Amino acid sequence: MSPETDKKALLGQLRIDRGAPAQAGGGRRPWLIGGGVLLLALIGAGAWLLLGGRGTLPVHTALAQPLAGAAGGASVLDATGYVTARREATVSAQITGTLTQVLIEEGDHVRAGQVLGTLDDTAQRASLAQAQAQLSSAQALLLQYQAQLAQSQRDVARDEDLVKRNLVSQQAAEQARTQVETGAAQVQSQKKQIELAAANVRSAQVQLDYCTVRAPFTGVVIAKAAQVGEIVSPFSAGGGFTRTGIGTLVDMDSLEIEVDVNEAYINRVQPGQKVESVLNAYPDWRIPSHVIAIIPTADRSKATVKVRIALDTKDDRIVPDMGVRVSFLEDKPPQQAAAPARGVLVPASALRRDGNEDVVFVVQNRRAQRRAVTLGVTRGDARQVLSGVSAGEAVIVDPPAALKDDTPVQEAKS
Repeated sequence: MSPETDKKALLGQLRIDRGAPAQAGGGRRPWLIGGGVLLLALIGAGAWLLLGGRGTLPVHTALAQPLAGAAGGASVLDATGYVTARREATVSAQITGTLTQVLIEEGDHVRAGQVLGTLDDTAQRASLAQAQAQLSSAQALLLQYQAQLAQSQRDVARDEDLVKRNLVSQQAAEQARTQVETGAAQVQSQKKQIELAAANVRSAQVQLDYCTVRAPFTGVVIAKAAQVGEIVSPFSAGGGFTRTGIGTLVDMDSLEIEVDVNEAYINRVQPGQKVESVLNAYPDWRIPSHVIAIIPTADRSKATVKVRIALDTKDDRIVPDMGVRVSFLEDKPPQQAAAPARGVLVPASALRRDGNEDVVFVVQNRRAQRRAVTLGVTRGDARQVLSGVSAGEAVIVDPPAALKDDTPVQEAKS
């Protein structure tokens, strides 16, 4: 048999006979496959209907807060600034010397007059001892002059009696009187010398006292600038290792707020105006405050005017250089002062503008409900909602763009 005949025989064996009868059970396979596909489609449709045709969106929520007891009126201007100390001092010695003691640490509360440190006082004590010795010497010399004066006064009395009896000459009596006058002058001169010596003692005592550094006022130590063995001087040494102070002291009762207000809005601020202050470190703590003064000068480079604000509440949590946000409040008429506050406060980030409406999304039964709201005043990072939301309801903060009414949602864990 030729090779070509073999090839044709092999190809014939590979052909499929279309007219051959189907194997037993082979006709049911397409039906089973079609039924499985239909079942999967029904399950998917049911899940789609169960979830409302949408996936569950993770969201962050915040509770609407009631306005009952909210202080002040509406905010007419918001600004940022810092807590500053009106009374702050770098404490130093009044003379140059070497530190022998440093009795403070950061955070210490000190009283006015309390000892903060001491300098080496060897030279000052020696000067004081010398001045005291000079004073004692002057006092002893005064006693000598006073004794000589008393003797001269007795001599004058005797000579005048002898002159009357013509036992001595008139010249002898005059010499005795001159001696008395000279002694009196010496006594007066020595008294002045004693005053000078006493002044030297006081001066030496002052120099000795300068070796003790005391707190000028009651406050808190916020910085320790020197250690034992370092040289402290009230004057700048221009480099080297000389310190100009041993620490910085702040009077916490003098803390206030300084803010820069854009000069275009300074007309909204008045002395004595009520202010609500919120520290960046404690965003939920609203501190009642008021305007102390508007500094009558503008910053040309920033186009701002500095405003001083007093804190009506003192607290240990308030420290210098803290960042703070302030809201200048409008004054309410007396007849409106007792009116109860309306609505609730919600985060400003929960609001969305939808066409001509302001809306928020409220979570109920794990679904987002779209609510049209009526807005009131701004209070820092929150807005007053007059209608549409009740106190205690959970509103969605920073709602996703895909969020729609009745969308299933789940609160995301922070």
